[in-house]
Amino acid sequence: MAQSQKEVQNMQLIQELEIEMMADMYNRLTAACHKKCISPVYGDAEIAKGEAVCIDRCVAKFLDIHERIGKKLGQMSGQDEALLKK
Repeated sequence: MAQSQKEVQNMQLIQELEIEMMADMYNRLTAACHKKCISPVYGDAEIAKGEAVCIDRCVAKFLDIHERIGKKLGQMSGQDEALLKK
């Protein structure tokens, strides 16, 4: 059974929104971890070991929180759908 034009458009819109959300998350992650871990005055051309460790931890925390928020929002959305069906 072929998908209707409307279904195809909806899927494309959802895909575009997901890409936009991922790009936004990446940009916020980059800005936050750069600000937190790298001095505004560059002393070396290379990232120092301490900066690299800080960045690794910052990114891990950022992604962990992003995942937790996503799960919580998914649960809340499911609860909302259940309430609407009643």
